[in-house]
Amino acid sequence: MTQPKNGTQKEPGGAQDGRWPVWKLGLLLYPFAAAAVAINLFMLGLLWQAVGFGALSPYTALWASLPLGLPATWAAARWVRHLIDSAEA
Repeated sequence: MTQPKNGTQKEPGGAQDGRWPVWKLGLLLYPFAAAAVAINLFMLGLLWQAVGFGALSPYTALWASLPLGLPATWAAARWVRHLIDSAEA
């Protein structure tokens, strides 16, 4: 823990030092990551037709992207946090 000059204690990595935590970045990035996952799932469904499977409808791709967008969002938020830390260093 570091001691600021005014005598109050400050947690490292907390909201007091002006850094955006990964979960806040994730909330901001979730719609974009989920949309990217939906587009990729739909395109994968189109490619599956060449192998003989049925097409994946856009609505099915959207519904499947809701839970699958969470890991993509987490990865994107960690990447953005790293980029911000590198830029501020």
